[in-house]
Amino acid sequence: MTEALIRRNLDGVAARTRDDPDHFLRLAGGPKPQCLWIGCPDCGAAPHEILGLSAGDVLVHHSLGPIVGPHDIAILALLEVAIDLTAVRRIVVCGHYGCASLRGVLQGGGRGLVDHWLQPVSVLSERHAATLEAISDLEARTNALCELNIREQVACLARNSLVRDAWWRGQPLSLHGFAYSEKDGLLRDLEISRDGGPASHRGQHASRKRPTKAST
Repeated sequence: MTEALIRRNLDGVAARTRDDPDHFLRLAGGPKPQCLWIGCPDCGAAPHEILGLSAGDVLVHHSLGPIVGPHDIAILALLEVAIDLTAVRRIVVCGHYGCASLRGVLQGGGRGLVDHWLQPVSVLSERHAATLEAISDLEARTNALCELNIREQVACLARNSLVRDAWWRGQPLSLHGFAYSEKDGLLRDLEISRDGGPASHRGQHASRKRPTKAST
């Protein structure tokens, strides 16, 4: 198994450098990501491929759902790096249609720690129970929950102090919610993008003072 993985790595490097001899030399200089992508590990497509970018152009965080937990130290740490150090201009929350995790929520869970992680989605589904129960087809109901969850997670990001501080400073930063279909490879823009608005939350003074980073 180990030898097979190493062989695939060697074959991949050979293919990449055959088409682009300087590919790894550019990466060694440090990636300059254009956006932070928060997606679900259930999705089989790589974010940079979905967006038509190079791998170094996208910072990636995966969490089942996906969920932007206010107490999840992993996403909070990455948000700080993305906003304060890398100065990404866009944060994308992308769920995907047919998500097995969300389907499990609708079917009642029963998967231990996974249920605990997905509890915010369970609460969301209960809040919108009337709308979801009116959809008889399980796949369509799962997709509706997917879109509701993306909207919820973008709203959570908009309340995050790291994001709000960036807006208060006037740092260019926009939030976006997309749904991806593995059936056709297309993104659906849910049209819930936020950029802090013209006031950029300046009426709410930032709780922490951090230096503004240069934009990329």
